[in-house]
Amino acid sequence: MKTAFVFAFVVVFTVVGFCQAGDLRKNFYRNSCPEAEAIVKNITERHAETNLNLPAKLLRLHFHDCFVRGCDASVLINSTANSTAEKDATPNLSLAGFDVIDEIKTELENKCPSKVSCADIVALAARDAVSLQFKKPMWEVLTGRRDGNVSLASEALAEIPTPFSNFSTLLQSFNSKRLTVHDLVVLSGAHTIGVGHCNLFSNRLYNFTGKGDQDPNLNSTYAAFLKTKCQSLSDNTTTVEMDPGSSQNFDSSYFVILQQKKGLFQSDAALLTNKNSNKIVGELLNSTDFFKEFGQSMKRMGAIGVLTGSSGEIRKKCSMQLILNLLRRIDGAMEPPSLTLVENASNPAYDIWYRQDQLVLR
Repeated sequence: MKTAFVFAFVVVFTVVGFCQAGDLRKNFYRNSCPEAEAIVKNITERHAETNLNLPAKLLRLHFHDCFVRGCDASVLINSTANSTAEKDATPNLSLAGFDVIDEIKTELENKCPSKVSCADIVALAARDAVSLQFKKPMWEVLTGRRDGNVSLASEALAEIPTPFSNFSTLLQSFNSKRLTVHDLVVLSGAHTIGVGHCNLFSNRLYNFTGKGDQDPNLNSTYAAFLKTKCQSLSDNTTTVEMDPGSSQNFDSSYFVILQQKKGLFQSDAALLTNKNSNKIVGELLNSTDFFKEFGQSMKRMGAIGVLTGSSGEIRKKCSMQLILNLLRRIDGAMEPPSLTLVENASNPAYDIWYRQDQLVLR
């Protein structure tokens, strides 16, 4: 009987599938948690004011989340003894910003228990961190996402484009998410902020074709500079600005240096190898044009595979899915939450457990 309960629960929560982006909307939390977006913004900005690299980190976290199972915060889930989660996959080992997301979630749970998803927090925090520089929101974030309950390192390895990708691989990856070549080029512009580790591009300096050679598509003067920073193929600790001299300013400088053959990664240089993408690069040299297109592409990326309505869950803690807690309670490994809190106040955690328990037992 216990096995049947577990199976029924998994079926209910997994076969519902992904919902359409049209289920997202502005001000989703207007009634259920009116202060939600302000809380995300205030905490994000407070951290970004003292950590100038945070916008790049949160933007990358959002990207890596959306490209695996959609924008469902599965990248935040911790590994367990029986399963290695996305955050422990090789492409995600250098991700950061988890502490900021956790702080936001804690505050939201204090204000509005079990209302605001971790997936929406990631999407909003990425926007708010980048927008701090401009003192206004740089793109619209629709809300209403729910959190996924599956996180697998193997899927992150398979789905996230690598810095070594050529153009056809990149385009195939983006097309699989219903994104276009235009989105590919525009979203690559996120490399205008942040840094890259030497081991992700040093093959372009020292061993591009396996013959100890340098990538001929890399600006020779820039390559000489990079060699002063990254002195071996094995250096995996040193970092270099992805947009030289402008890595903490969100602007269109990335496309300018790209045309000068100063794109840091092979995946950056790949954008110049296709006629269509090369043309788009040339159309994004002006920051005003780039900002407009970036906002639209971010809105499309933020809608990849979203879970809405009754799909997924709203995690109490972003690093642990509710389904794990419930399954542990079903098999007796964990006691159900208390019915009430102090002074007989209703316990929101019990309410969630009870609704899910009835779903299983139905």
